[in-house]
Amino acid sequence: MNKEIRWRIISLQAMLVVILAAASGFLVYQGNFVTGMVHDQLVAQKIFFPGTDQVKAGGALDPAKFPAEITRYAGQQVDNGDKARVYANDFIAIHLAGIAGGKTYSEVSSANSKLTAQLAATPTADPNYATLQAQQATLAGQKTTLFMGEMLRGTLLNSWGWWTVGVYTTYAAVGLLIAALGVLAALVFELFIAGRKPESLKVAQRVAA
Repeated sequence: MNKEIRWRIISLQAMLVVILAAASGFLVYQGNFVTGMVHDQLVAQKIFFPGTDQVKAGGALDPAKFPAEITRYAGQQVDNGDKARVYANDFIAIHLAGIAGGKTYSEVSSANSKLTAQLAATPTADPNYATLQAQQATLAGQKTTLFMGEMLRGTLLNSWGWWTVGVYTTYAAVGLLIAALGVLAALVFELFIAGRKPESLKVAQRVAA
């Protein structure tokens, strides 16, 4: 390898070290920004898992009803993406499933609209009016509860999604940093080791007498 090509390789390696290190630093900043933002927003909502005293039969975290994963967060505040996911999927979702026999907000809303129209067309003197009115009030309450619950669950899952993006961004930063160190090692080798000229050895020759 001639001197010109060698210095081109060294220059390229130096540029790669700078680029990879800069990209790593940028990703670390972005990853910390995203996870920090999610943390701050979750903390501001002041959402807590039921306490450890509720991990019992008939409690708010009845082991027979709720998965074991949620019990490790008992009594803790929802302040990161993983806790948000567990609270959304293993707590809110289970409660929502028991409100209207597993029906979603859209299903209950549709049924409520039909019953409201039926109630409006029913004379107040009709014997079934009071029954229809009670059914409509029940559906309206279920509709409101499901809407609020599904909105909170969706918000928490969205927080979990962004938290995951932030975490994997940080992982990518670590990967780029390792790559930068690898290129730096190659650069150091090229500068201080590969560039050395091997010492020439003189072989002694016997002189004929």
